Amino acid sequence: MDADAGTDAAGTDAADAGRTGGIGVHPVAGHIGAEITGVDLADGPDEAQVAAIRAAVLRWKVVFFRGQRLDHAGHVAFARRFGEPVVLRRRGGASPADVPEIETTADRLELGGRFGMDHEEWLSRRRHTLLRGWHCDHGARVDPPAATILRAETVPPYGGDTTWSNLAAAYAGLSAPVRAFADGLRAEHRLGVGYRMRPGEDAYVRHLMGHQIATVHPLVRVHPETGERLLFVNGYYVEQIEGLSRPESAAVLDMLLEQAVRPEYTVRFRWEPGSVAFWDNRAVIHLAPSDNAHLGHPRIMHRVMLAGEVPVGVDGRPSQAVTGSEPGRW
Repeated sequence: MDADAGTDAAGTDAADAGRTGGIGVHPVAGHIGAEITGVDLADGPDEAQVAAIRAAVLRWKVVFFRGQRLDHAGHVAFARRFGEPVVLRRRGGASPADVPEIETTADRLELGGRFGMDHEEWLSRRRHTLLRGWHCDHGARVDPPAATILRAETVPPYGGDTTWSNLAAAYAGLSAPVRAFADGLRAEHRLGVGYRMRPGEDAYVRHLMGHQIATVHPLVRVHPETGERLLFVNGYYVEQIEGLSRPESAAVLDMLLEQAVRPEYTVRFRWEPGSVAFWDNRAVIHLAPSDNAHLGHPRIMHRVMLAGEVPVGVDGRPSQAVTGSEPGRW
């Protein structure tokens, strides 16, 4: 692939849908997403299958497995075939105490209560627009995770889908002058950007001030394995483009984020118990569901994240930590 041309790795060859390494790789959308069949993750894929899965993740950015029988130990063992699992310093009460690599996403339901809000108020103050919800995992860190492997245990009978968008395709879809402009920019990613304060006392703001994480990342990062250029924006962490005024920065970021999540660059996945999604956290942003909380049905998901590297821009300059993180230390 010609990285300088800014094209994404996903083509449209008929060979895309077929078998490699003894498994089936079946694309599900034009720019992103493939379902993988013919492998039992609990049994432990062989080396050829691991290589094929890795290639599919790089190619399609997110891959899906259905009907898997993974438990916590199997989930971690599968993740280790692809990298080093992250161990978070803080997790909630829903996460398994004896498996530190696993984070159970139901933990998030506890967070609002810690700061005097029910979950719906806390969520609405953090994600008060559609674009605010789009994010990569831990994007304010100097070394965001390389990948995330998310497993569904219990899902609602309807609702609760997750959506991903391909940042390589989004970059390639920009006009050449805008690509050249974005190539030279850097932006601060900061935890808590866009949060709308409660009137009066706001314990969550005090928490954010005491636990700040911020990094200056290139606005276009180069993928360390594929060489693709990626439009490194998201709605949840990006604060300010360096060297631009606030109005200029806001206008450019809005334009780039709208580009990043155009429907043609996305894929939406309907979860079932036993489903697994494995995505390249360097090359996608995703949107967690907001259509299921009112339904009253549990949604229990478990994730393992793989340690990542410090992003590097088109000019070869790495990201620079501002506060709250350092490479390899969680």
